[in-house]
Amino acid sequence: MSEIGKRTPLFIRFSTVAGELGSADTVRDPRGFAVKFYTAEGNYDLVGNNTPVFFIRDAIKFPDFIHTQKRHPQTHLKNPNAVWDFWSLSPESLHQVAILMSDRGIPATLRHMHGYGSHTFKWVNADGQGVWVKYHFKTEQGIKNLDVELAAKLAGENPDYHMEDLFQAIEKGDFPAWKLYVQIMPLEDANTHRFDPFDVTKVWSQQDYPLIEVGRMVLDRNPENYFAEVEQATFSPGAFVPGIEASPDKMLQGRLFAYADAHRYRVGTNHNTLPINKPVIEVNNNQRDGQMRSDHNGGSSIYYEPNSYHGVTESAAYKTAAFEVSGSADSVPYDHHDHYTQPGDLYRLLSAEERGRLVNNIVNAMKPVEKDGIKLRQIAHFYKADPEWGNAIAEGLGLRDKETISN
Repeated sequence: MSEIGKRTPLFIRFSTVAGELGSADTVRDPRGFAVKFYTAEGNYDLVGNNTPVFFIRDAIKFPDFIHTQKRHPQTHLKNPNAVWDFWSLSPESLHQVAILMSDRGIPATLRHMHGYGSHTFKWVNADGQGVWVKYHFKTEQGIKNLDVELAAKLAGENPDYHMEDLFQAIEKGDFPAWKLYVQIMPLEDANTHRFDPFDVTKVWSQQDYPLIEVGRMVLDRNPENYFAEVEQATFSPGAFVPGIEASPDKMLQGRLFAYADAHRYRVGTNHNTLPINKPVIEVNNNQRDGQMRSDHNGGSSIYYEPNSYHGVTESAAYKTAAFEVSGSADSVPYDHHDHYTQPGDLYRLLSAEERGRLVNNIVNAMKPVEKDGIKLRQIAHFYKADPEWGNAIAEGLGLRDKETISN
């Protein structure tokens, strides 16, 4: 990853968010876009989505957000009341909701969608100089999306449609590819930017920070065994290599802990020794034992530091670059108030036909919500982003005469 022309083996896992194992592929849902780079300096995991933003910016809200996307604990049915109640009380979700409810909410195939790192990361060069960076994977197959009715038909007739399409394309040599671009922001720009550049509910303007091509990703081999290579794969946003670091992005900081913790529960404490997760270089650390330890377990080597026996020592190359901090430490809401500018801009970028489909998708998704108060609260967010948008949703739900929706 550090040289022009260098080829790095990688593994990618696509996923949905709300569905369980075996659920239909062609539902309206964000797609996980997790890439593991097997570099000469260790594994680097870029755990992103097919959207450049996310529903929330504060990791403290993540468990509750996920609860709303899963099934009701009594009925075991999907719960639109919880979904829209949470979103309407979390206006920062509006940008992602707009993308999700647009045509891009149901990609035609996994090959026909973009991927994003979503978060802001930090790149640091050999001299210790850093920049902020965002990742964009642009599909070379072009963007294609599914019609709502066709998606519903496929969900019933072939729920594994996306998985089947990807496997068969690779199997016959039609290898999908993505160009990798980055946006780069000087460190000092973060102090004066018009919004918090570490807010994962917002995108950076490509006029201010243009896309720079840095690589190309090609998927040219299918897994030999799904369980061994896909189900047991673990990705962590905290798996960095020298020169790549975290940013003050609050959502990212929460994920740095949460993913590794989930791996120990889902796969086991020695998940990193499984072939799909193991780096291509030798790993030297003091970790020993634990359930399902299947390698040589460090043999008879020294297992502590500091020591007098020439054991492994911490590498200075892996030291995180210094950064400044100031202010008071406290638990406070992470709210920058401007929830509407970028969703409104996105709405106005759509064609009239695309807006019509967006409105129709939202109306159909909100109709099952039982409380008009929840609907009106969400409509008010659409209205603040663009009055035309809010009025169209209100009319579709038959709520134009209920009360002033702009409140």
